[in-house]
Amino acid sequence: MHWIIEHFLHIDKYLGNIIDSYRAWTYLFLFIVIFCETGFVVTPFLPGDSLIFAAGAFAAAGRLNVFLLLAIIIAAAIIGDTVNYWVGHFLGDKIFHKENARVLKPEYLDRTHGFYEKHGGKTIILARFVPIIRTVAPFVAGVGEMTYAHFIIYNVIGGVAWVTLFTLLGYFFNNIAFVKNNFSMVIIAIILISVLPFFIAYLRNRKQKRGEGIEVAEADSPEPVE
Repeated sequence: MHWIIEHFLHIDKYLGNIIDSYRAWTYLFLFIVIFCETGFVVTPFLPGDSLIFAAGAFAAAGRLNVFLLLAIIIAAAIIGDTVNYWVGHFLGDKIFHKENARVLKPEYLDRTHGFYEKHGGKTIILARFVPIIRTVAPFVAGVGEMTYAHFIIYNVIGGVAWVTLFTLLGYFFNNIAFVKNNFSMVIIAIILISVLPFFIAYLRNRKQKRGEGIEVAEADSPEPVE
């Protein structure tokens, strides 16, 4: 039992052994891990980026089919986020609409809904590249009742971009010594580059609101008496 748990939690490290032992069943293992990592808000500790990168590297070595790998992991990522969304949607409806709800009030749900209707697309896509956040974001989108038609579009875009990027990184760059020896730094760099546009937009929005606040304050201030 301990062996199964150890290999499931650290499948990225044992992927070579799993391929040797289970061959085609490896694709099912990969699907399950990525589905759970993205599909359940309680399992953000499962490997995501590192597992996809490692799978891409083994595909480059001819031990996995890269096209089948991409299709299966992309499907797992999209389905996982979809399940996470609907779990959040179901629980949010139950929690926020209780008669005696004091802490989680309906107006908080309205604010979350407003945020996701306005910024949900960017959030769902960029969250894919940030561990833990990518597990929480679709759940919160469901809680906030983000329009599903919008959610599924950005879910697909984010899932395809995330899986394709890390698979191809592993496929083309794993043999480069710097990438192999500094994988954590490479992941961090990718994450920072991914969230940079969102951070810049946040700063611009904050600066704009501050400017509007100053204009309102000046307009409301009394004129000096001569």
